[in-house]
Amino acid sequence: MKNDMIIVLDFGGQYNQLIARRVRECGVYCEVYPYSLPIEDIKRKNPRGIILTGGPNSIYDEKSPKCDRELFSLNIPVLGLCYGAQAITHCLGGKVESAPASEYGKTEVELLKDSALFKDIAGEESLKAESGYVKNICWMSHTDYIVEAPEGFEVIAKTPICPVAAMQCEEKNIYAIQFHPEVMHTRDGEKMLRTFVLDICKCEGTWQMDAFVEEKITQIKETVGDGKVLCALSGGVDSSVCAVMLSKAVGKQLTCVFVDHGLLRKNEAEEVEGVFGANGPYDLNFIKIDAQQRFYDKLAGVTEPEQKRKIIGEEFIRVFEEEAKKIGAVDFLAQGTIYPDIIESGLEDSAVIKSHHNVGGLPDYVDFKEIIEPLRMLFKDEVRKAGLELGIPEHLVYRQPFPGPGLGIRIVGDVTAEKVKIVQEADAIYREEVALAGLDKSISQYFAALTNMRSVGVMGDFRTYDYAVVLRAITTTDFMTAEASQLPWELLSKVTTRIVNEVNGVSRVMYDCTGKPPATIEME
Repeated sequence: MKNDMIIVLDFGGQYNQLIARRVRECGVYCEVYPYSLPIEDIKRKNPRGIILTGGPNSIYDEKSPKCDRELFSLNIPVLGLCYGAQAITHCLGGKVESAPASEYGKTEVELLKDSALFKDIAGEESLKAESGYVKNICWMSHTDYIVEAPEGFEVIAKTPICPVAAMQCEEKNIYAIQFHPEVMHTRDGEKMLRTFVLDICKCEGTWQMDAFVEEKITQIKETVGDGKVLCALSGGVDSSVCAVMLSKAVGKQLTCVFVDHGLLRKNEAEEVEGVFGANGPYDLNFIKIDAQQRFYDKLAGVTEPEQKRKIIGEEFIRVFEEEAKKIGAVDFLAQGTIYPDIIESGLEDSAVIKSHHNVGGLPDYVDFKEIIEPLRMLFKDEVRKAGLELGIPEHLVYRQPFPGPGLGIRIVGDVTAEKVKIVQEADAIYREEVALAGLDKSISQYFAALTNMRSVGVMGDFRTYDYAVVLRAITTTDFMTAEASQLPWELLSKVTTRIVNEVNGVSRVMYDCTGKPPATIEME
């Protein structure tokens, strides 16, 4: 399968995943790489276009990330966003300075002239300014600004503060904009990106999930050959889709190991065995390992979220290694790693949002020669589409997302068997009531978590001193950004009453109203 590709070069911006997601929405395959990706590697990938992301640095600082000037001699269209626009300016001889006033949030941008980048919005009369030019609402987030465009560039947009809100060099197909078209707050940002990808870069927009699935199955067959594969199966959407894809590719050469680490949702271990075990519909070997106490012992007294994640990840690898030795020679370890896992765990010079237990490769002393991650380049909604293409039933494909570290990161503070029991029961009640209210299909993700806060309560005539449970529900299309769902008060009240009455050890229930950003979807 041959598809057009757009490369996103990351300068540490918070929206790097979202840019890639928006490009894929145009039917064009896209991957994110560090800004330092060598020019020779870019040439080998043969992209149709390159997008430079935003970033937190000042381009004129000596140690800040810079563009390779050769990038602009590849005869490949380039689009710079925010810091990416400043990086283009600095590299090609323009001038960037600290702005007299920062611009954050929705900003009125005046589009000064016709541009290929603005073609889909230039004719909208509702946006005409008194000057006759188009005004648009865009999302700004910068403290530096372009003072002087490089030679050969013309200014195509401005704001009252920013004299070069957008610029272009049509001859070389280089475009730079100070705002963020990838976020929904930019009124016509999606149109601008679509125009760049489909018109300026001449991409055909033919990337489809059925072809991706077929190609991946073929690749797995070629990679594995006669080898044996051990798959880390958690029962969540990602690992389940990964397991079925591997099953279709190599059949009984695949052994799925399901580790019950004691951090699963209520009754989840039994449900997973029912789907993938001996009586399930899939052609694979299934092994269930009870490692609850082993994980509890490793996590005893650990409160720091990153340390918990790393302990759980390391212990997973050790369990799989031990199981592989029992099975015999195993050549490959398969994981349901997806693209947000990769990027959130940190590209070069990007912030590590949180470490994912299934990211980063194998330790030197592990007994597998290679990892297979067929979903590595997919976003969550794309994984679901892949699952449907594979014939997985909808109730499995659209199951609530569940993190690899399980309830270990939905329990704030140290993890104990008692706390796991509390959050399991509270979460089961919450999910049951959301389903009964008919909202389970409209909420992207919802779950109960346990805080490390204890507070005074009254049960009957007695004083209690118990934990507070937090309910979370979010709405999102890509899991890169999210908004807190506005659940009916009647539902929240019913869930609260049931949890306090039915779950021992809980005296309060709270609702998390925070979006992503600034929060992540999971508690830790």
